[in-house]
Amino acid sequence: MKKQGLGIALLIASAFTGTLAFRLAVPAVAFYTRDILKASMVNISVISASFILARSLSALFSGLLLEKRKGLVYLGALAMTGNALAVNLYPFTSSWIHVVGIKLMNGFLNGIAWPIAQFVIAVSSPKEIRSRVTALYFIFGNFAGLLGNYTYALTQEFGLKGQMYLASLFFFLTALCMLLSYWLLYEKIVPKREKDTKEGEAPVDAKKILILSALISFLAAFTSGEITYVYVAETLNLDRGTATTLIGLIGFIATLLAYIPSKFADLGNERKVLITVSILAGVSPILAAIKNPITVFLGILMAIFAAQTFRPISRSLLASAKRASATIGGINAVRNISTTAGQLVFGLAYSLGEVAILGIVLKAALLIFAPVSLLLFGIAVMLNGKR
Repeated sequence: MKKQGLGIALLIASAFTGTLAFRLAVPAVAFYTRDILKASMVNISVISASFILARSLSALFSGLLLEKRKGLVYLGALAMTGNALAVNLYPFTSSWIHVVGIKLMNGFLNGIAWPIAQFVIAVSSPKEIRSRVTALYFIFGNFAGLLGNYTYALTQEFGLKGQMYLASLFFFLTALCMLLSYWLLYEKIVPKREKDTKEGEAPVDAKKILILSALISFLAAFTSGEITYVYVAETLNLDRGTATTLIGLIGFIATLLAYIPSKFADLGNERKVLITVSILAGVSPILAAIKNPITVFLGILMAIFAAQTFRPISRSLLASAKRASATIGGINAVRNISTTAGQLVFGLAYSLGEVAILGIVLKAALLIFAPVSLLLFGIAVMLNGKR
């Protein structure tokens, strides 16, 4: 039991150190690309999308790979080591196209590392507290997101090269935590069950979970990646450090709040929780479209809360599936593809400017998401109506 607890603790620690490194790098690269390389918002959305697209493809690949041989779980730690090396290439770029190339590399490596970690944390946790343990994993990651953004604000004078050295150090530490964790939890790792069990009977069908993941991820895409920092800074006329710190703070608060629904999910109320987060995700981009600090940040808070609530609960539900590793890899792939699509739509629509409705100024780029919000509301109603 002590061995299991230590392994889970190390994996939660890896979420902290890995996200700290990532969240330091994202705004640093975003503002470097915008201010120094003079990239357009469409270019920046392509950069974000390239990372997520590469991550989605390798996420599916990693889940299927584990079914073939459990020992390949250690690829996650190796991929994180690759991240530690790759981020040091950003200061040498002279075009946004070069940034896209490195982002593709980072995305591929992240798509291997993080789905494996999510799978291991879910299957190695006791079933009666699985959602809460998985939520704790994400909470530590998002706390690191706050610190990563704050670290960026404090280290701007280091320059991109110094910031990437620091990010590289934390990525190496993450790889070490993952390596030790997988060794300690190796006996608990079951990528594929030989036959269905009672544990495999989930209260929500896996297909519905995948559909919800696609829609929620698409709608919450405006809160992730480089484009978010630029949007908030330019829409609200904030300096880069302030925008970055506020986004990190909101993300952390949203993830702390997301721990509460995980307790209800562990008590058998997964369906009600999923309906609630679907409604919040649908409202969030419309609210954030209103050009006002309160509504923009409230919209971001709701979107992150919905996404962060959905992530641990969906992983907890899918951990009981017959093909757990492949299914969790699949939901990561769906999430990443949908996020890519959402970011591309947001970036392409950014130039549409503003519209005024009844004296309220709204950003047209986020109003584009309204039809998908309506679709999600419809699915939430169906989810409430039948089992």
